Amino acid sequence: MAVRFQLVIDCADPDLLARFWAAALGYELEPPPTGFASWDDYWRDVGVPEADLGIGADCIIDPDGGGPRIWFQVVPERKTVKNRLHLDVHVSGGRAVPIETRRQRVDAEARRLSGLDATMVGVLGEEGIDHHGVAMKDPEGNEFDIN
Repeated sequence: MAVRFQLVIDCADPDLLARFWAAALGYELEPPPTGFASWDDYWRDVGVPEADLGIGADCIIDPDGGGPRIWFQVVPERKTVKNRLHLDVHVSGGRAVPIETRRQRVDAEARRLSGLDATMVGVLGEEGIDHHGVAMKDPEGNEFDIN
């Protein structure tokens, strides 16, 4: 039996990354629990100290309920090495779609995410291979691929 899970991404600025990834994935910022105007109000009610509040949005959810919840957790250390886990953002339509159409879709998405402060790292693919992708980094330098 499959289990539900949440993806946790360590970061310095959860609000920045939550908003970036919500836009990148078509997710939405997770609303606070019923009866609370904000997450800070909820966490204050639970007993979290004031010093730990005020970080802004830190969770995103799939509005259709199919994808995992993603939590952006504040950590004191900065990212220093390559990720051991990364996301692949699928926009090409798969191998049933002609390679030129897939290339156009991937490149358009790379441009869109660059406009949201992602950084393009390089192209994944070579002439004669039936694959095209783009390696990128989010605003805090976490690697991901578009294909």
